[in-house]
Amino acid sequence: MRFLAVNLSSFLVELSSLDETLALFDSLSAEPENGIEEMIPAARTLLIRFCPRETSQAALVEKISRHSLTGRTVRSSQRVTIPVYYNGEDLPSVADLLGTEVQALIRRHQESVWNVAFTGFAPGFAYMVSDNGGWQTPRRSTPRTRIPAGSVALAGEFSGIYPQASPGGWQLIGQTELKMWDLSREQPALLMPGAQVNFIDAAKSAKTISLPARVIPPDLPENTGSTLTVLATGLQTLWQDDGRTGRASMGLSESGAMDKSALHAANRIVGNPTGSPCLEITQGGFRARAAGEVIISVTGAKCPLTLLTAEGGRYTVDGYRPLNLATGDEIHVGAPVRGLRSYLAIRGGFIVPESLGSAARDSLAQVGPEPLGVGDILAIGAHPHPGAVQLNELPAGPLPSAEDTVTLDIVLGPRTDWFTADAIKMLTAQCWRVTPQSNRIGLRLDGEQPLARSQHQELPSEGTCSGAIQVPASGQPVLFLHDHPLTGGYPVIAAVAEYHLDLAGQIPPGASIRFNVIRPFLEIAGSKASDYRDA
Repeated sequence: MRFLAVNLSSFLVELSSLDETLALFDSLSAEPENGIEEMIPAARTLLIRFCPRETSQAALVEKISRHSLTGRTVRSSQRVTIPVYYNGEDLPSVADLLGTEVQALIRRHQESVWNVAFTGFAPGFAYMVSDNGGWQTPRRSTPRTRIPAGSVALAGEFSGIYPQASPGGWQLIGQTELKMWDLSREQPALLMPGAQVNFIDAAKSAKTISLPARVIPPDLPENTGSTLTVLATGLQTLWQDDGRTGRASMGLSESGAMDKSALHAANRIVGNPTGSPCLEITQGGFRARAAGEVIISVTGAKCPLTLLTAEGGRYTVDGYRPLNLATGDEIHVGAPVRGLRSYLAIRGGFIVPESLGSAARDSLAQVGPEPLGVGDILAIGAHPHPGAVQLNELPAGPLPSAEDTVTLDIVLGPRTDWFTADAIKMLTAQCWRVTPQSNRIGLRLDGEQPLARSQHQELPSEGTCSGAIQVPASGQPVLFLHDHPLTGGYPVIAAVAEYHLDLAGQIPPGASIRFNVIRPFLEIAGSKASDYRDA
């Protein structure tokens, strides 16, 4: 095992094979170590996220290093049959690459039993390995910009099925009509880790396929009678809360509010539980009208706030304060002068349907309530007995404007050693401008000098975290935010310290970032890497 720091509460265990990775995952699942919050297995790595209040990185590394890499347990009894139309446009070229005929390739794909090793890339995307091995399919030299949902594909030792239309570089061999991801099912992901999969020819089989049961949506709390009607949404207004943790087996990252401290403050001000759903308003422009007496608060980005009363009065009001609205009153949230995202909470809580235990809208996975639209009527009353309002709430700190340079603390790793010495120096020596292509998935950065790699081989997909600074082939980094993909195939040179993630979520396009190293790249004591470098 080789242990590599990721951030202050995560590290990567690097192993020499998928079998060893799954053996360690099985061992830690059967005999959990205190403090581990989540594990994300990938091709040759296991990402460990832990709670620093319960354990230390050093203690966990020492305990994990004692676990066996040889034992495998039965991980699931799920068996799934998937009908496939073998009409993929890459079938002839893949057959040539593997030195076989097209029909022989199809027959081999069907005769193999495919085991779901792990999930990632997108919700419901399962990485499947054949029970008899022997598959090594090169990826396409140029990825496609759009692969249809249901496409059956091969890459490396894996077979996979795209759950939704997306870019990708895998070789397409067929198409299935089954949905890999469906939120109306009790188990949205059709394929979970440990499942065994058999492929059959859809054109020749009339076999009935059993699917997971449909979920019955829970009843929502009754509305108190008071509402907010949306008059304008600005650039984007989403439902957000603390997000959904523990869903890695489905291929889902945490998501949730970009600035959780502002979300918590908004709820505290109006007496709600701190993680209650709020409106996340990006770059202002939001307007709403009250029906009935309501108390709201607006936190986060520093925006001009205007109260228009039903009688025609116009008042400038402050953020981070409780604000009473009577019937017919309107609240207008202007464009922020500092920061990017504002949070609007309402006393008693919004009544919002949840998906997988959260009301957060995940923009990558397309999970959670749809973005708000003009005319939406927002019901109130999720918390019938709110606490006292707060009058002394303050912002966590100053937020940046588009003209500012923001310093973010980073931990180098886990793939810093894949870059040249000049690239590592350039990471902190130059400013990185936040481009307009940034979003909740990540900040796309642009620097005068791109970051050059010293290792150019393909990196097998491995788990990523919020704050990871991934470097694609262009050399211009992407700083992952809360809607990031669960796994990634580009090396991560560093990760932003967790205490600066709220700040990162408030950096507007046009602003610049400087990175400050608080921990150098290192292999954590206990690593056993003598043989792996040559593998």
